[in-house]
Amino acid sequence: MVEMGSSGEAQSWMEGIGKRLRQGWIVIAVATLLATVALLAHVPTGLVLASWILLFFAVLTLPGADSRPIELPTVALPATPAPPSPIELGSMFEAIDMPVILLGADGNILHINNAASKAFGDLARGQHLSARLRSPGILDMVRETMRTNLPNQIEHSERLPSERVYIARIAPIPAIEALPGRLYALSFRDVSDLRSLDRMRSDFVANASHELRTPLASLRGFIETLQGPAKGDAAAHERFLAIMLDQATRMSRLVDDLLSLSRLEVKSHIAPDKRLDLVPLVRHVCDTLAPLAEDLGVEMRLEIPDGAVEVTGDRDELVQVIENLVENACKYGQDGKIIDVYLRRDENERVEFGVIDRGPGIPAEHVPRLTERFYRVSVADSRSKKGTGLGLAIVKHILTRHRARLIVRSELGKGTEFTVRF
Repeated sequence: MVEMGSSGEAQSWMEGIGKRLRQGWIVIAVATLLATVALLAHVPTGLVLASWILLFFAVLTLPGADSRPIELPTVALPATPAPPSPIELGSMFEAIDMPVILLGADGNILHINNAASKAFGDLARGQHLSARLRSPGILDMVRETMRTNLPNQIEHSERLPSERVYIARIAPIPAIEALPGRLYALSFRDVSDLRSLDRMRSDFVANASHELRTPLASLRGFIETLQGPAKGDAAAHERFLAIMLDQATRMSRLVDDLLSLSRLEVKSHIAPDKRLDLVPLVRHVCDTLAPLAEDLGVEMRLEIPDGAVEVTGDRDELVQVIENLVENACKYGQDGKIIDVYLRRDENERVEFGVIDRGPGIPAEHVPRLTERFYRVSVADSRSKKGTGLGLAIVKHILTRHRARLIVRSELGKGTEFTVRF
């Protein structure tokens, strides 16, 4: 920053320059004349110009009787900022949402950010890293980076308080003047959701292949039998064709459910915008499934308000949700002989549709996974009831698109309640 002082001082400075120029104008004029002659005599231009400039500044610095020496403007240089301390450097990591630990050259902890405290608990400053993270892989990685001064990373899993998977990476911090020793940043990028998606994707492919392979193998076996040993056996033809039709129907249901899931995933981010009344939808589904309930020996009790109960939604998709939940209650809760289907508003005026059965109930450890694709509490029971293992997954995707929730309450020996809250 240039400090010019007050306006009066600047004016006085300019007047001083003017006086010196007036006092030395004869010298400057003579010097200019000599410079012109020198140029005509082919003296090098640079030498002539340099001599003239020196003479000009000599005139400016001549002291006058009524003047003072010229003072050049003062330039104030910016102060050099002090280097950050390790604690100040570590505090910069607080703005990062991933766990970061600042380490010294001896492996001791200099700073941890809030995300690291939440993930791994409180780590005391000055404590060695091995006092909390006992993973041989992480400790070897840290030692290797401190030896070579090169970045490194590995995959690390934490079991408590919940199972998480991290990409642990350590990198040296560029040298900072006035800070003793080297510093290292150990960061943890959470990839648990990515690993879970990969596992779900591979499980889905494996389960879909298995579900399709079983009926295809059955069909192939019966076709080979009809073409061979049972070629002329009319009774065998009738029995085998009935089984083949059943297996083909099973494959058709599976393919239809897979296509439904695919369509729902494509438009899952687009919420419906039409208002519709749920009362006729629930009545329609219950009337459609009444023959199934009668065949299974189940009494269906309906509790529906007299007036309209409107929500924003897609008619066909909500019919699919209602149908799936009521049909599951009839099939898997038939031991209780009674199912209750209700539609109402709760104390907060939210619309609720629910189905209650009095079947065997669902063990608590299975409840969180009921909406996973191909997940079954009992594989044999599901297949015997012609289930594909995709029904509740479809329900979850439809309700996600409708911004609604599926709540499951179950108690062994007493039954299960599925509630859809809009």
